[in-house]
Amino acid sequence: MPELPEVEVVRAGLEPAVSGSTVAGVEVFDERSLRRHASGVADFTARLTGRTIRSAVRRGKFLWFPLDDQEAIVGHLGMSGQMLLRSPGDDADRLLRIRLQLEHPEHGELWLHFVDQRIFGSMAVTALVPTSDGAAGGFGDDVALVPDQVSHIARDPMDPAFDDAVFLRRLREKRTGVKRALLDQTLVSGIGNIYADESLWAARIHPEQETARLSRPRAARLLDEVRQVLAKALAEGGTSFDAQYVNVNGQAGYFAHSLNAYGRQGKPCARCGTFIVREQFMNRGSHRCPVCQRRT
Repeated sequence: MPELPEVEVVRAGLEPAVSGSTVAGVEVFDERSLRRHASGVADFTARLTGRTIRSAVRRGKFLWFPLDDQEAIVGHLGMSGQMLLRSPGDDADRLLRIRLQLEHPEHGELWLHFVDQRIFGSMAVTALVPTSDGAAGGFGDDVALVPDQVSHIARDPMDPAFDDAVFLRRLREKRTGVKRALLDQTLVSGIGNIYADESLWAARIHPEQETARLSRPRAARLLDEVRQVLAKALAEGGTSFDAQYVNVNGQAGYFAHSLNAYGRQGKPCARCGTFIVREQFMNRGSHRCPVCQRRT
């Protein structure tokens, strides 16, 4: 599933193309991609046609395009969703679900394709509501509004309005395994399986370490490592293991070459040389070094 770095790469790529654009046309090829737009295809089309997109904004793994009149297009990439920019008349992308025909004052006509193999992703038009803390809704906009479908999602560690003290307190109060806490998008957003494993390896913390027994200095170090891992992945364009994650131009990320834990089972730890192990975790895999990441 795309995590914060992958979604931010997509947001940054889309921003200059969609900001200031008018939605000239809407084509829905698969209604399942509107599962979060309960009013259906006709309403989705009517509410978008002729509207102007103000910017491209992200919080955690959620991406949205604010419209005039305090509404927004919310896009969730799910497991395999992609947002691709195309020139008018280009051949339709395989697994194309939704096409937005955009008119930009400088770039002219552009097509925004929502492509999704597994159809776990979606698009929807939804209301913008005030943020609970009065800060900007997400990265890419300074307006203190967030889509109502995203309002329950916590801020991510790269957000200027992220409150370290609140996070550290709530982390300790969770009374669960630390990796489960990192994946809880109501506590901290944007972190998925890959970057949780990488951050825990960097901080030398066992994925099942109880949050209540995690000292404040260790928790603070973990938060610092999370930020460093995310920043490095952003600089390298995100992580890509197959064709499912690509940026808006169809190019894959390459942070996979810099991974220290995730997907490296049976390979030596970069710190101590012990073989990385993969363990079952919440219907997925968890990767750690048995020596560097001992449970205390």
